[in-house]
Amino acid sequence: MLNKCINCLANVKVDKIAVFVGGVLFGTAGLKVLSSKDAKKVYTHGTAAVLRAKDCVMKTTTTVQENAEDILAEAKQINEERYEMEKNSVETAEETEEE
Repeated sequence: MLNKCINCLANVKVDKIAVFVGGVLFGTAGLKVLSSKDAKKVYTHGTAAVLRAKDCVMKTTTTVQENAEDILAEAKQINEERYEMEKNSVETAEETEEE
């Protein structure tokens, strides 16, 4: 049994273990850096900038939407006036034909 364990350990390459241990250490150090007060300050400022950008985009979107609604209302009014003119011209033409 002991021979099997020794053979198993002999087959494990040291460089793979070193890479694993290095990754664990780097990950642990990375977590410490990412959870520091300075990092939290950067995250907070970044989030605030994103929220300001969102507000700007929403204001622009609202303005565009209001303009589109105005354009639609004016277009409907133009069409109503045009239909009335066409209707009146057809009625006038019919009256002229009857005389």
